[in-house]
Amino acid sequence: MKIKQVEELVGITSKNIRFYENQGLLTPERAENGYREYHEQNIETLKKIKLLRKLGISVEEIRAVLNHNRSLEDCLEKHLTVLEKERENRLNMQRLSDAILQQRDSIDTLNTNEWLDEMEKLEKEGVDFVNVSKIDIRMKKKMGAVIGGAVMIVLMLAMIGFFLWANSQETLPVGILIVFLGIPVIVIICIIVALRSRIREIEGGEEDEAAKY
Repeated sequence: MKIKQVEELVGITSKNIRFYENQGLLTPERAENGYREYHEQNIETLKKIKLLRKLGISVEEIRAVLNHNRSLEDCLEKHLTVLEKERENRLNMQRLSDAILQQRDSIDTLNTNEWLDEMEKLEKEGVDFVNVSKIDIRMKKKMGAVIGGAVMIVLMLAMIGFFLWANSQETLPVGILIVFLGIPVIVIICIIVALRSRIREIEGGEEDEAAKY
């Protein structure tokens, strides 16, 4: 079975499937022509991966289960513990948010010291709030990627403008003009594709959209 058929059958994109292969979760056979060949066992493995990923279990945990380094029972018990911890954290954030709301403060009259002290007290008791440092770092990385990509695109557009100006001064052969204009256009497309992929990676999911599963 070809990857396109598997994609339609299991409901996972070919990009995700290749990602799982790179992560060692799936090992399809290779035909003589070099193309991947997927069998029923591969299909069943992908369905298991999809199920566990949709439950929120990490790729690392799934790899351990598929390789029989950890039992499914242990994996699920650990995951339930994590989910319970997350539920408790959300409840505590909800209670704190409600308590702040009940004060009916505006942003100008908000007593930040009081609430930060309360938050610190809860953190010492084991409550996990949002890690602002990680979010800020992620935003910086994203902005860095966007700025870098934007600079390269501007340079390519400037190159296109230069070639068009040069052509207006002295007409170039059509073939040469197409090549001169085509190269920066292709580079711009590649930059946009790479930038989109990089932003997706920075945003924390699996680089290839596998976070959906």
